[in-house]
Parts: sequence; C-alpha cells; structure tokens
Amino acid sequence: MSRLRSLLRSTDDTEPWSGAYAPYDLIKEVCIAVGVTVLLAVLLAVLFSSPDEKPSTIKQWSRQLPQDFITTAVKELDGSSAIAEYGPPYNHNGEGQHAWVLRPQKWLGVSHPINTAQDFVIGPLETVVDAPSLHDAIARYRRAPEKQQKAWGEAYAKPLEEAATAAEEKKPAPRSVSVNETTGTVLVSPAADAGPVPTMMNGLLALAKSGGVDGALLTSGQFFQTDYTKPLLFMSDGGLLAERAEAQHLLGDQWGLMNETGSYPGQAWLWLYALWYQVEPIKSSPNADILVLLIMGALSLALVCIPFIPGLRDLPRRVPIYKLIWREHYRSVESPASPSSS
Repeated sequence: MSRLRSLLRSTDDTEPWSGAYAPYDLIKEVCIAVGVTVLLAVLLAVLFSSPDEKPSTIKQWSRQLPQDFITTAVKELDGSSAIAEYGPPYNHNGEGQHAWVLRPQKWLGVSHPINTAQDFVIGPLETVVDAPSLHDAIARYRRAPEKQQKAWGEAYAKPLEEAATAAEEKKPAPRSVSVNETTGTVLVSPAADAGPVPTMMNGLLALAKSGGVDGALLTSGQFFQTDYTKPLLFMSDGGLLAERAEAQHLLGDQWGLMNETGSYPGQAWLWLYALWYQVEPIKSSPNADILVLLIMGALSLALVCIPFIPGLRDLPRRVPIYKLIWREHYRSVESPASPSSS
C-alpha cells in the first residue's frame, strides 16, 4: 500500500509530453458529428413523429357535410347552439362551469364576446356583394320581432333535425330534406314557414364552400391571423370535429386525452386526468372540467404534502418495500461476511 502511494505521489501530470504527435482536424470532426446528428434526427422524425394532419376548415365542413353545416348555422342563428348558451367567457346566456361556491367563469366575466347569430351567420352574409335577394332576406329577418325570428328558425330546423335523427338510426332520409347536386344547395320543404331563413342559409352555404366564411371569421387588425377562436367554436357546434376525432381515436370514451393524432401514443401521464371523465357522476356532469381540476389539484397537493402527513409519511417504515427492491444489498449487509483464509 505504501509503495502504491509513493508511485502516485511521484506522478507529475504537468511534465512535457515526450511521445509522438498525430495530426487532428477539429473542423472535420465537428462537421462529421453535426452531419450524423442531423441525419439521425431526420431519420427518427420520419419513423416516429406524428403525422402532419391538415387542419379542419369551415370550407371543408360545408363541402363534406352540407346538411350538418346548415343545421348548425340555424342553431347559431336562433341562439339554441351550445356556444350560444354556454355563458362566460363568450356571453351571459349561461352560468358556466361551477362547483359549490367556485364560479371562476362567472367571476372572470365575458372576455371574448360572441353573438353567434351576428358573428357566424349575419356578419359573413353581409360581406357578400351583388346579391340583392340575399340582402333583402337579411333586412327582412332583422326587421322581424325576436319571436318571429325564432319561429322561422324552428320551422327550418325541424326537417333538418329529423333528417339527422334518421341518419343516426340508419333510416331513409325524409323527403323534406335534399341536396341539389347542381347548385349544391340544401332544399328544405315546406320552406314557406321559414321566411327568409332558407335564402340566408343557402347563401351562407355557398359562401362557406368558397372559403368566404373562414376569411370573415378570421378578419382582424393584425397582419398575421393567429386567433382561430371563432371558426373553431362554430365548427365545434357541428359534427365535423367529432367525426374526425372518432376516426382518429381522440374521443373521451376512447381515452383521447392521452393520445396524439391517430393511434400514436401521447402523454401517458395524463391517464389520471382522463380516468375521472369516465367515472360517474363526473362523466355525466356539465361541470366535469372544474370537478376534474379540483380532484387533481387535491391529489397534487396531497403528493407535495406527503412528508408532513402523519401516517402517510410513515408508510415506508411500516411497509418496507424498499428492502424488497434493494434486497441484494440488505442481504449482504445483514449476513456476516465469511472469514478469509490467511
């Protein structure tokens, strides 16, 4: 041992190198390292990255599901859609989600005011030029009292709802609803009780198919359009997003909260959040989001406070699972070492 210590003390790392030298190109090594890293990054991205899905648009929705688009637009017009009745932060037509005395949506108020009839239907229609019949229909609708407007909307929506119910039950569609393949308009009969609503709806459908509704809902004072709140809310009242989510396994009953696009795995740690949405009474509660947040907040706080909670903090001593995990170590410590032969 003393000989080893003396050898270590005599070693001087600061002595000049007396061996041979070899050329070394640092720039070449850096280029090779960067090239290999970039190649691996591209290869792994191609093999394992999520697919680049095209965004859903109102233009796509109106072309793919014209009857669903018209049905949703009528609900936006008469104020019976989910967004129209949602409440803060979009309007004052609902209480918003709440739990006990906690009403965060009501406390924060309306920060993104949305009038579904004006913003989603009438506003985009007013941008159409050279359409006197359409503008006459809008003016007639505006002049009518609210009760008459609602009656027109209900008369137009009833056949559409019957057609949607028949489609869900896989029954033949009623003859009162059809799509004109030549003009692309949705024909609803009898249309006489609906007043100017059929003209407005078919005008909105034509505008949506041209992409005009997307443009009207994204118009702002900014150079870059980054606020997609209105088109997303409009589409969320319809069936396009739900149909696409179901095809890509992203619905709530498909554990979509933990998945990325399609069948690609996503944030597995979100399973605990997704779990509560499958449990009654949270599953059927209109206040599910705030209830899940409160539960996860309480569980997170309990996890942080484990060292201070009597009983929980003593579990490792009462149930020594760590000894099972490190059993080889504890066996070697607890068993006496065998004496070595001299």
